[in-house]
Amino acid sequence: MQQSDTVLDAGARIALCVEYCGRDYHGWQRQSGTGLTVQGVLEAALSEIAHADVTVACAGRTDARVHATGQVVSFESASPRSLKAWYLGTNSILPRTVRVRWAEAVPSEFHARFSALSRRYRYIWHTAPTPSTSLIGQVTWLRDHLDVSAMHSAAQALVGEQDFSAFQAASCQSPTPFRNVSSVSVSQMGQFTVLEITANAFLHHMVRNIAGSLTEVGKRAQKIDWIRELLLGRDRTQAAATAVSDGLYLVEVRYPDHYGLPRVDIGPAFLPSESHT
Repeated sequence: MQQSDTVLDAGARIALCVEYCGRDYHGWQRQSGTGLTVQGVLEAALSEIAHADVTVACAGRTDARVHATGQVVSFESASPRSLKAWYLGTNSILPRTVRVRWAEAVPSEFHARFSALSRRYRYIWHTAPTPSTSLIGQVTWLRDHLDVSAMHSAAQALVGEQDFSAFQAASCQSPTPFRNVSSVSVSQMGQFTVLEITANAFLHHMVRNIAGSLTEVGKRAQKIDWIRELLLGRDRTQAAATAVSDGLYLVEVRYPDHYGLPRVDIGPAFLPSESHT
């Protein structure tokens, strides 16, 4: 993607789309004593470009070992720099596991988190007789075949604005368990089973908790109506264990059209191209 050489004034607000492989990171959020974080390495690179401290806000804080192909951040430019500098310059400093995909100037009221309309996550299971060494940390491996049709049917109970207490982590600090899921699907892509779920926002561990319970449906250990029953019961202890983080990706954040932000979903490279929606 080409970026402008025009120098923006100090104080301009910038939005970046960030891709990262989360295998080596203790999550997105920079915290004292937690080890390497995506926010930490990104802010360090941006600060080097700016020759001043840069702090970013993100669309969604991902957990340890969770990946992103479409994370969005925003920040105020501490120094006059071009979009090309924020894009190519930052990438020249970042480790290979983190990349800026685009940089755009946005109005001063734009905020990566609060301006977002929706987030889309993807969870990937790899079903094969043996795990692939090249996919370590990128997918959740299962030896046995999953009933994808049953998983997809069960997942439709998640659509709509409702109480997701059954899939809310005990550590979640949200004041309300209500979220609005606009779409969800489970499909087969070769050896990969792919969950796609879009909502206005997500509770802590919500997608991984849903993935864990859908796994039980896919194994035919639970019936299709079980997901609906869990939602109605609102009891996290009755749902399945939290799925591991390796298979989870933040793939897209949507914003109002008037911001003019690019929409690109490259998807994990190992998936067949038809899954890159």
